[in-house]
Amino acid sequence: MKQEVIYGLHAVEKFVKQAPHLVYTLSFIKGRLNNRQQSLYNYAVSLGLSPEYVTKSAFNKVDGNHQGVMALVAKQPDLNESDLVKVVENTSNPLFIFLDEVQDPHNLGAILRTADAVGADAVIIPKHNSVGMNATVRKVASGAADNVKLIVVSNLTRTLKEMQQAGMWMIGLDGDTDQTIYDQDLTGSIGIVMGTEGSGLRRLTKESCDYLAAIPMVGVVESLNVSVATGITVYEVYRQRMAVKKI
Repeated sequence: MKQEVIYGLHAVEKFVKQAPHLVYTLSFIKGRLNNRQQSLYNYAVSLGLSPEYVTKSAFNKVDGNHQGVMALVAKQPDLNESDLVKVVENTSNPLFIFLDEVQDPHNLGAILRTADAVGADAVIIPKHNSVGMNATVRKVASGAADNVKLIVVSNLTRTLKEMQQAGMWMIGLDGDTDQTIYDQDLTGSIGIVMGTEGSGLRRLTKESCDYLAAIPMVGVVESLNVSVATGITVYEVYRQRMAVKKI
C-alpha cells in the first residue's frame, strides 16, 4: 500500500483518531512536549501505537508548519465517480463544490476546511491539472481532509452534466455577470462551481453551468482568492438553507 507523510497537530490528531490502524510511524521532535503534543502522545500510546522522538533535522523535509509532529500513514485511494453517485443517491438536497483545476494546495486545504464547516457533502476535482490530497492540503484543512469527501473525476464537464441529469443545479462563479450569489435560490440540490486561480472557469465548464453568479465587489481589486470566494458563496448557501428551516 502507498504511503504518505502528514504533519501538523490538527491533521495528525484527526487521522490517529479516525484510522489508527493505518499509522505506520508517529514522530515527535525530541525534547519537552507541550500540553497538546503530550495529549496526542498519550492517546496514541493508549491505542497501542509506539510514538518515537526524532531530531529536529528529521523534520527538515516537511514543507510547512509541522508543529513538532508528523506521521507516516497508509495513503488512501481516491474517491471517484462511483462514490459521487452514492453520495447523490443517499443525500437529500446535497451541496457539492466543484473546483475547476485549482492548483494551490493551500487553497484546496482552505476550501475543504470551509466545506466541513458548512456541511458540504463533497468537493469534486478533475483528475488532471489539479492539486490532489497531499500533506500541505491536510495541514491547511486542519482535520477536515478526513471528514469531507474529496472526489476525483476524469472529466469535470461530463460530471457536471451527469449531476444536472440527477436533478442538481449548477451555479458557476464568474465576475462577468450582473447576477450575484444573493439573487440565486440556493436551497435545493446545488453544485457551486469555482474556477482556477487567475483565469477562473474554463469555457466548457462555464457553458455547463445552469447559472452564472458574481460576488458583489466595491473596492479596487478585481477578484478574490478562490478559497475566499468559495467561503463567501457556500456560507450564502448555508444562510439560505437555515432561513428556510426556520419558516
